[in-house]
Amino acid sequence: MNEVLEQLYARKSVRAFEDREISKEDKRTILEAAIMAPSAGNQQLYTILDITDPDKRVRLSQTCDNQPFIAKARMVLIFCADCQKWRDAFEAADCEPRRPGAGDLLLAIEDAVIAAQNAVTAAWSLGIGSCYIGDIMENCEIHRKLLGLPEYVFPAAMLVFGYPTKQQAERKKPERAELGYIVHENTYRHMEPEELQRMFDKQTGEKEYRDWMQAFCRRKYNSDFSREMTRSARAYLKEFEEHPAGAGDCSQPPLLSR
Repeated sequence: MNEVLEQLYARKSVRAFEDREISKEDKRTILEAAIMAPSAGNQQLYTILDITDPDKRVRLSQTCDNQPFIAKARMVLIFCADCQKWRDAFEAADCEPRRPGAGDLLLAIEDAVIAAQNAVTAAWSLGIGSCYIGDIMENCEIHRKLLGLPEYVFPAAMLVFGYPTKQQAERKKPERAELGYIVHENTYRHMEPEELQRMFDKQTGEKEYRDWMQAFCRRKYNSDFSREMTRSARAYLKEFEEHPAGAGDCSQPPLLSR
C-alpha cells in the first residue's frame, strides 16, 4: 500500500488537540491543497472562511451543539457553497444572469465539500488532525449574521484542525462497513432487514441490533439537533426555491466536468 493510501486508511476524526499552534506555512499549505481540488468547470463555487477571531470560535462552539473543542482548535475553516460571487461577476459584466436555483446550490456544495476533503487529507499528511462539524448547517439566522453570509451562500461544512493528543492519536479508528454493503453494481438495490443487520454488526458490538438501532435513531436521526438542521437547511434553500430558474443566462451551458 502506498503512502497516500495508507494515510487515507489511517485518517480519523480528532476532537482533542495539543496546546500547539499550526505554523503559517502549514496553514497555507493546507489552504492551497484545498483550492487544488476538482471543481465544476473550474468555477471554484466556494468561499473558505478562516475563523481567526477567538470570540467567534467560542460562539461557534455554542451554536454548533455546544462542542467546546471547536473553540480550542488551532484552525477553524468554514467551506461555503458560494453562488453569490459568480452572480455578482455576471451582473458586473452586464450578463443579465438568472437567479441561482437548487441545482446551482447542489453543484456548489459538491465543490465546497471536495475542497474541504483536500484540506483534511493535506492536514493529515502533515500530522495535523481534523474533524468535520456538520452542525454549521444549523441555526441559519444566527450563522448568517455571525459570518455575514449573503443570500446565495450556504455554509456546507466546517472543519476544525489541530495536533491530536496522545489519546486521540492512539484511539482506534471506527470500523467501516464492508464494501459489498456500500457498492451496488449498475442500479440501486434495497437491502433486506437481515442484510442491513449484518452491515451494522461492527458497530452494534455486544448490544442487540434492535436496541442499538432504536437508540441511535433517537440520538441522531430523531434528535432535536437533527430536526433543527433540517429546519435551517430549508431556510437556506428558500432563497434558491422561491425564484424559478428562467431565461437570462449569459453564456454557453456550464462545463460541469471536474
